[in-house]
Amino acid sequence: MSFQTFDDPAGGGDHAARLTALRQLMAREQLDAVIVPQADVHQGEYVADADARLAWLTGFTGSAGFAIVTADQAGVFIDGRYRVQVRSQIDLGHFTPVPWPETRPSAWLAEALPQGGRVGFDPWLHTRKEIAGMEGALTDTGIALIALDHNPVDAIWPDRPAPPVGPARIHPDAIAGESAAQKRARLATDLKAQGQAAALLTLPDSISWLLNIRGSDLPKNPVVQSFAVLSDSGGLALFADPAKFEADLRAHLGNHVHILPHDALAAALTDLEGPVRLDPGSAPEAAFRILEAAGTTVVAGPDPAVLPKARKNAAELSGMRSAHHRDGLAMVRLLAWLDRQDPAALSEIDVVRQLEGLRRDQGILDISFDTIMGAGPNGAIVHYRVTEATNRRLAAGDLLLIDSGGQYADGTTDITRTVPLGDPRPDAVGPFTAVLRGMIALSRARFPTGVTGGHLDALARQFLWSQGLDYDHGTGHGVGAALCVHEGPARISRVSDVPLEPGMILSNEPGYYREGSFGIRIENLIVVTQADAEPGRQMLGFDTLTLCPIDRRLIDRAALSADDVAWLDAYHAQVRISLSPDLQGQDLDWLTAATEPLGQV
Repeated sequence: MSFQTFDDPAGGGDHAARLTALRQLMAREQLDAVIVPQADVHQGEYVADADARLAWLTGFTGSAGFAIVTADQAGVFIDGRYRVQVRSQIDLGHFTPVPWPETRPSAWLAEALPQGGRVGFDPWLHTRKEIAGMEGALTDTGIALIALDHNPVDAIWPDRPAPPVGPARIHPDAIAGESAAQKRARLATDLKAQGQAAALLTLPDSISWLLNIRGSDLPKNPVVQSFAVLSDSGGLALFADPAKFEADLRAHLGNHVHILPHDALAAALTDLEGPVRLDPGSAPEAAFRILEAAGTTVVAGPDPAVLPKARKNAAELSGMRSAHHRDGLAMVRLLAWLDRQDPAALSEIDVVRQLEGLRRDQGILDISFDTIMGAGPNGAIVHYRVTEATNRRLAAGDLLLIDSGGQYADGTTDITRTVPLGDPRPDAVGPFTAVLRGMIALSRARFPTGVTGGHLDALARQFLWSQGLDYDHGTGHGVGAALCVHEGPARISRVSDVPLEPGMILSNEPGYYREGSFGIRIENLIVVTQADAEPGRQMLGFDTLTLCPIDRRLIDRAALSADDVAWLDAYHAQVRISLSPDLQGQDLDWLTAATEPLGQV
């Protein structure tokens, strides 16, 4: 079994010809522009091959972005994570990278189109919030957004893959910590208290969490692609491919969960009696339009499962700690093995395969995302994905950035370590130390209830900022428990306004990237916990889940504070105590040396 392939994820093809075909369709339908997002009907970050429209059209394979095509322009909008990657993947003679969110699509359209321009979009692939924001920004331009009855890319994609049909499975209550019936009852009580008759759930990870099921529709994300309508009585209609549900799973779901095919959703929405809650930030625009056309009262409100899912219970946290223990063993064995090798004898793909084999030994079900194994300049590509074409040989003097994770039956992991190959390069020491100090500062943070990730983001950047450096991605994302490695709503980012709560798991991953030279990132997963405080005051902090030494060869010891050293030594002591009993021989020797107190190195 192989978890990661190394072919071109865009699938190759004549992207210029595809662009021409799309423009011909636009002309026939009297459209001046078309928006092509990286999204499916569930607004997920990762999409099945059947929904990879942006990659098929443009060649860009990042997990976020969109294209806007006009008669003479084709802009590919990407954020800071993909500024380097996009230029290597798209045909710059036909497509133009556009920095986003610095350039708003409404502003770009206002310059690209005449007064009265018509912009087509698929209402199933955009949220109500997204469309309302764009319409508001276009108010004075005369440019109109036109909801299309069919997707324009699908119309020109002759060999579009079939939708996924992977089987669903039971996620045991013992790992979930609560039965699906209890969850449904809890969420239904909240709906009834707010006078709402039902809620439409559109996020597959919300539905998979709510029903204690897992799936295989998306690589690396164990969700069942589905919609669900939860009533205030606790009953639920699940819209998914019925073939995915064997008899044991149907018995697990019980008599109050009814499985219906995907194409029954529109009719079911038309028949609903309101008020019905929809999340404008995640539900597709099309769902709002169907309900409104039927005269149903729609209440804009958050997905009722999002926050309960983010607040991990004791059983979920126990599973996550167990998964991180096993994942830590795989990582230590990889790093110990790597230090014993001649770098020149290895390529990026060789190291990926070694790591996957070590994780298989720990019972991994899948990887949690495509492993980022960036040597030298490839490490500066934030979401680099090695292919046979880009595979770089390792070399002494390179930095190797390893960002990887696993899907275990009881937990999800995500870890990044940056290691020097051979003698550390002097120009990386300062940035590495600044990144490490920022990661430690966030790990040690104590804060009152009500604080958001937006308040804390600067803690991780402060030492980079003092050197005039920064990174163009958020500092941390939410992480699911045996679910998606990227989970909302909490994150550590300047734009986050979601208060952090006990049980939320986030990544802590500051970095630094020097294009054409190297990349640095250090990442642990952390869980929000109660912290000591004076009487009458509530404080929160973080506990670290990840168990793996942080390479010390790039640390400027003189730049660390006493608190930095104390934290790093305590962390390494915890890693040694936790993992040593399950290691032996050269691996144990490596761990012992890698976790010596910094003052003794």
